[in-house]
Amino acid sequence: MTDWPLFAFRRRAYVRRGWRWHKVPEGACDEIRARLGADGPLTTKELGGAKASADWWDWSDHKIGIEWLLDIGEVVCVERVGWRRVYDLAERAVPGDLLALDLDDDACLTALVARAGRALGVATRGDLADYYRIKQDQVDRVIEATGLVPVEVAGWTQRAWADPGALESTPKGRHATVLLSPFDSLVWDRARASRVFGFDHRLEAYVPKDKRVHGYFAMPLLAGGRLIGRVDPAREGRTLIARQVSMEPWATRTAARTESSATALATALWRAAEWVGCDDVRVERTTLPADLLKTALTTTAPA
Repeated sequence: MTDWPLFAFRRRAYVRRGWRWHKVPEGACDEIRARLGADGPLTTKELGGAKASADWWDWSDHKIGIEWLLDIGEVVCVERVGWRRVYDLAERAVPGDLLALDLDDDACLTALVARAGRALGVATRGDLADYYRIKQDQVDRVIEATGLVPVEVAGWTQRAWADPGALESTPKGRHATVLLSPFDSLVWDRARASRVFGFDHRLEAYVPKDKRVHGYFAMPLLAGGRLIGRVDPAREGRTLIARQVSMEPWATRTAARTESSATALATALWRAAEWVGCDDVRVERTTLPADLLKTALTTTAPA
């Protein structure tokens, strides 16, 4: 909620444009304001329905109106019921001190780019822009005021900036061993994941089955601060199944690395099993030695 003032620049941009995806129907917004004011928080369905027809893109006037008021900051989503947003007037939901704080565009952008830099540690202008989905020329406009410092990164051809705090001490190496969602923030920006980790990831859910390399919903395997492979998961009853395990070539280049990778994989699989209420793990396809993986699964299994 404290970030509310920082996105005033985006709300004002929508106001200047006058629409986002759909032209805003006359009268709908006035009706929605009145309903929310009188009845309190409501879903789109309660306001009059989301669709004008069965077509997925064909929003009703009420849906267009409420989303527009959300875009420009007159209403906010205060909770969700299932997947449905519940909307209320911003003046009722946003604390008064935040609602009254009117930052200009450059102040908003400076704060957001600085936050992006701190979160990423080191970043290109494209990385900084993608973090809050702003434009690269907006990054350029405020970069000098953010406190981020220009740096050179070995192997990077683009200019980069770093958070001074990240340069003050050597990283402590606190690493998790875990399977990541394909949509995890660590790998969401595919170009950055490739540049930082040397890991080229692609969601193959929409790739024809016979052309998939790593599997339908392959989850990157994070271990030791590196992305060392992928697991395509499934579930049968209370058994978590790794349909396919694909390790990065370097992760099995030596006997020591192969053993370490097997242990990391087993650890991540048992943790994933716990998430989904499974008490057994089975691996169907992998290039890891079967006896080594069996030992790793046994030694890392929950007591």
